[in-house]
Amino acid sequence: MSVSASFKEFLIEQMAGFGPVVIKSMFGGAGVMRDGQMFALVDDDVLYFKADETTRSTFEKEGLSQFTYKARGGKLMEMNYYRAPERCLDDPDEMANWCRMAFGVALKATAKKKPRK
Repeated sequence: MSVSASFKEFLIEQMAGFGPVVIKSMFGGAGVMRDGQMFALVDDDVLYFKADETTRSTFEKEGLSQFTYKARGGKLMEMNYYRAPERCLDDPDEMANWCRMAFGVALKATAKKKPRK
C-alpha cells in the first residue's frame, strides 16, 4: 500500500477544475481532501471516491469495485469508497463531476455526525 509522489501531483492537477485539493498520507495510502473534508482515498496509485446509499448504485452500475482491506486476523473490511472510473484520469471535466458527487457525500456525512460535547 503506497502512493507515488507523481500520482499525487497528477491527481492535484486533474482535480483543479473541482477546486484546490490536498492529499495527505495516511495508513499507507492517502486521503484526498478539500476544505478539510476527505472525499476520496488513494491506495497503490488507485483512486477511490466516497459513496453512500444514494450514490453507491452509480458506482455499481459501472462495475466499479469497493475499497477493501484486510484487518488484523485476516478479516476483510469494506469501506464506503469505490474505484474511480478510468475516464476520470483522462478527462478533467469528468473528474470534476465525480469529485463534486463524492464531496457532497462527505459533506452530508459530516452534517449527520452529532457534535461533541
